[in-house]
Amino acid sequence: MDRRTLLVRGLAVSALTGLSSAPMYRAWGRPREYGVFLAGVRHEALQQGIAAGVVDRALALCTVPNAAVIKADQHQPEKVLTWAQYKERVLTEKKLSDGLQAMTEQGQRISQIGGQYQVGRGVIAGIWGLESAYGTRMGKFSVIDALATLAYEGRRAAFFRGELLKALHILAQNGMEPRAMLGSYAGAMGQPQFMPSAYERFAVSYPEGGRADIWRNEADVFASIANYLARSGWQNGGLWGEAVIVPESLPQVQLGRSHVRPLSWWVQQGVRPRAGRFSDSAADTTAPAAIIRPDGPGGEAFVVYHNFNVIRRYNASDFYALAVGILGDAIT
Repeated sequence: MDRRTLLVRGLAVSALTGLSSAPMYRAWGRPREYGVFLAGVRHEALQQGIAAGVVDRALALCTVPNAAVIKADQHQPEKVLTWAQYKERVLTEKKLSDGLQAMTEQGQRISQIGGQYQVGRGVIAGIWGLESAYGTRMGKFSVIDALATLAYEGRRAAFFRGELLKALHILAQNGMEPRAMLGSYAGAMGQPQFMPSAYERFAVSYPEGGRADIWRNEADVFASIANYLARSGWQNGGLWGEAVIVPESLPQVQLGRSHVRPLSWWVQQGVRPRAGRFSDSAADTTAPAAIIRPDGPGGEAFVVYHNFNVIRRYNASDFYALAVGILGDAIT
């Protein structure tokens, strides 16, 4: 048993009995409260049937609240980006060129997996690129340490405590070492950046039968993304959307995702595809469609369909869904 495991067990016992006088992390102004919190998590995890050895090895990473996690959580960028600014920041030339290279290496596998799940390969590739830069940036935080810190100190303590317990379950089921479970400061894991609850619901192995490794196994990554989208209602063969030109006579108040009409209606109002013609998959002019123009008059506009809203199930942001669609189309 290593020193950290002994420390966690000692903190758990002393915190529950109130007998410990050892300082925890006095800079936080609450010397022993984190120990009490960890003891409570340990107790709850054991009640849920997680092996004590797994819990102790994981919580041994959590000796003090992680200051970098708290700083990231409390100092998120205040500036609200326009779509044009977001697009310039996210859809860089490097992201596109790296995506083309990634598709030469993984395109056939993505197509095969997408076909099995009935999900377009472009959206799988687009999410992969945005979430982890094609598997090269998954985050360097210990997921257990980050979730424990946010559950103790964060703005959404109950949510993060639940995610922490799910992460402990994943460790137990997968036989992972806690230090290998890396992700973002908020606990999003692996190449698809799944929270532990999303991992439990959507992560799959490919071929089926093993434990899903969304950190190192690209086939599992692609299948997990595809499974997420398929179970969120992806319509195979359908478009997410495409760039359009909107006449000045069409007021902004008639645009937005909530204003859904047949594509033919928008055509009658003068909406035209920027590429010269609507994509073949949009040939059905009765298809429900909406027009979004994120930056208002003078900015880029897009016609979006059902699958656009499915991408938003992955991340509830119009900017994110647009970037996924544009990136996926560009590299596939």
